[in-house]
Amino acid sequence: MDEEIREEYEKIKDHISEEEFLNKFDELKKSYEDHSFMGDMDIARMITGEYLTEEVKDTQASTKSLKLADLEAGQEKLTVVGRVMSIANPKNFTTRKGAPGKLCNVTLADDTKELKTVFWTENINKYLKNFKEGDIIQITGVRVVQNNYTKNEEIQLSPRSEVTVMPSSDYPDFPDYNENITAIADISRDDKSANVIARIYRKGSINTFQREGQDDGKVSHLTLQDQSGKIDYTLWNKDVDLLNDYDVGDAVKILNASVRVDQNDTIGLVHQNSKIEKGDFDLPELKENFLKIGDAEEISDVTLIGVVSKIQDVLTFTRQDNTEGYVKSIEILDDTGSIRVTLWNNNALNLDIEKGDILKVIGGNIEYDDYATTGYRVNTNWNTSFTINPTEPEELISKLEEYKMNIGPVKIEQVQDADEEGEEVDVYGRILSIGDKKEFQRDDGTLGTVKSVDFADETGLIQLSLWDEKATKTDLEVGKAYLIENARTRLGMYDVQLNIGKTSRIIELDEEKSKYVSSIETLEQLIYNKKNIDELEEEDTNLKIIARILSIRPINTFERADGSSGSVQNIDIADNTGSIRLAIWNPDPEKELNVGDAVKIIKPRVNYNGDAYELSINNSSNISKPNENDIKSLPSFEEIQDSIYVQKTIDEIEDDDVNIRISGRLSNVNGNNVLLSKCPNCNSKLDKDEEGFYCQYCGEEIENPKYTLMLPAHIGDDTGEIQITFFGSLVEDLLDKKESEIINIITESGDISPLEGIIEDLEGQFIEVIADVNYNDFDESLRLRPNQILSKSY
Repeated sequence: MDEEIREEYEKIKDHISEEEFLNKFDELKKSYEDHSFMGDMDIARMITGEYLTEEVKDTQASTKSLKLADLEAGQEKLTVVGRVMSIANPKNFTTRKGAPGKLCNVTLADDTKELKTVFWTENINKYLKNFKEGDIIQITGVRVVQNNYTKNEEIQLSPRSEVTVMPSSDYPDFPDYNENITAIADISRDDKSANVIARIYRKGSINTFQREGQDDGKVSHLTLQDQSGKIDYTLWNKDVDLLNDYDVGDAVKILNASVRVDQNDTIGLVHQNSKIEKGDFDLPELKENFLKIGDAEEISDVTLIGVVSKIQDVLTFTRQDNTEGYVKSIEILDDTGSIRVTLWNNNALNLDIEKGDILKVIGGNIEYDDYATTGYRVNTNWNTSFTINPTEPEELISKLEEYKMNIGPVKIEQVQDADEEGEEVDVYGRILSIGDKKEFQRDDGTLGTVKSVDFADETGLIQLSLWDEKATKTDLEVGKAYLIENARTRLGMYDVQLNIGKTSRIIELDEEKSKYVSSIETLEQLIYNKKNIDELEEEDTNLKIIARILSIRPINTFERADGSSGSVQNIDIADNTGSIRLAIWNPDPEKELNVGDAVKIIKPRVNYNGDAYELSINNSSNISKPNENDIKSLPSFEEIQDSIYVQKTIDEIEDDDVNIRISGRLSNVNGNNVLLSKCPNCNSKLDKDEEGFYCQYCGEEIENPKYTLMLPAHIGDDTGEIQITFFGSLVEDLLDKKESEIINIITESGDISPLEGIIEDLEGQFIEVIADVNYNDFDESLRLRPNQILSKSY
């Protein structure tokens, strides 16, 4: 038993056993589990209140009302009478079972005392509309509890409580109710509360904060104005929800607002057991003095209005207390100029502002800003009010509407006519292709990321370069329509491109807006030159090729002349007209390519290499998965294999053969050098002695060699025999083991003995491969370099 509850029991231990007390406690706690206001001490005091004195029992059993000053915590089933001195706005809450509820605080007074009286959901629905401030009411079936926070007694109604309005003449000694309205200028720091009638001059944003062990708290502010002046009115937590029903310009009456003096010695009002309500009160209309943007100077608490001409994405930062904060910049303009407006936290996240909206800012502070083109910016805070697309003042709004015509996206052909670097533009269009992410090193040593995207409308194509977070965190999809805002022009050698950086925005268009952008099928027909492989020529540009992957070679890394590293992956592709080799420069290792897959290749470069054409993909090219329409006329993988791979016997092989189909049985499989050790610096074959690996070319000991899998053998059919050497993944396929397993086995054992049985089993295996033919100058013989194993059996 809790110590405080035990102290309550000690008061009545002569009347009830501890076991009976605890049983009563558990029963009452269960009956009140739906009422978050009832704590354990309230329940304990209810029990002690039943036994303290016979006088209390008699009083509780009667309907005779008690004076408010005679009430004690723990009493229940009482009748009280008092004059209604205040009625607060009802608050919403959630019960312990998760059900919604309401409470309303009413202040009652008799000739002895004032007490807070709490009405709950049932009482509010049944009785609250029946009385008003100044009425005298009788309430039966109430209990008295001690407030957990203020430690003061308060009256709580039960679901069976009844409320009756009584004749005022029967209670001449009760204090009078006077709804004295105080002019804002006359509110004194010595006042405990005040009643005011005023207009809402400003409606601040809602700020959230963390409360230990509780849900996040909320706070917001209104600035009120009457004929005499202005004052701030603060609402906390559940009371903040009341502001949903109020807007700037509304006339309101506020009763029983608490008077507070803040740390700046400024008098303000706080909503605490208060009531705020709209009304048709005799108040002058708000007179707003708008500052022209061109007249900006360092000044506080200004009102501006303008058309939103620019919006940046929200940026996240870390505060000193390690919590996250948010900031977003927008620009507004009027007939005198433009200025940046900085939004913070909830305003940055929740204000639903779009380009072309007219925005009224009340309570901004103009500050000098080195980075602003005008030299100034408008900084906002928790007390700044924003009105999106206001209707007043009509004359000014009408003038601003004219400027909206010059705000918005332009056609891509207009962007291509740009003759200045760094111009900001907005464009609509669809994504036709998305390149792989590329990492690079900046001059300061930091790593950056860039990704290229083909973007088009019905007037043309433009390449977007997405930088850093825009490249890594933006989820884009080929074929979808987007609005790109705040993109900056970059003048390329042959065309204009767009940089998409930190201040740019990428907005996916909904289905309705997407209808006004040409379909991806239409755009691809307009933009790209679709060709079959046998139609390719060296001068081709803006190509689109649909093909299937015939074979995939491992990614090779290399060092450039400037010391940087690069990589390339060669694959063979084919359609129903022929095959061609495709070089993918600096491929994304996470991008999955599989033999047999259909691929769409956008804007590859066509090169003529000796006696055949080749394709290459770089930063401005792309390889991706085609849609269903693209592959309707593309043969299956098996059909392409049959048409592309020429079946030959070994005696028919010639030294310029590429992608021929050879079948036969393996012999002379030599696993002695299945794990080829190479220098990671120069790629030379390493020597090995008792101390480890050594590179003769570099003259260094190598601790971590680069390994290549290699398995030479012979393949023969009825017409002859030829040497064949398998590399990389083909060795994995033959041995049915991953490269990492093979490396571990050989490095741990020191030789190939654990693999000898597997290698010996390859002798006599029948195998069908796709291979290229190489001529060996050393012994003037032909050799096979397989690209793919089609089948293997015994």
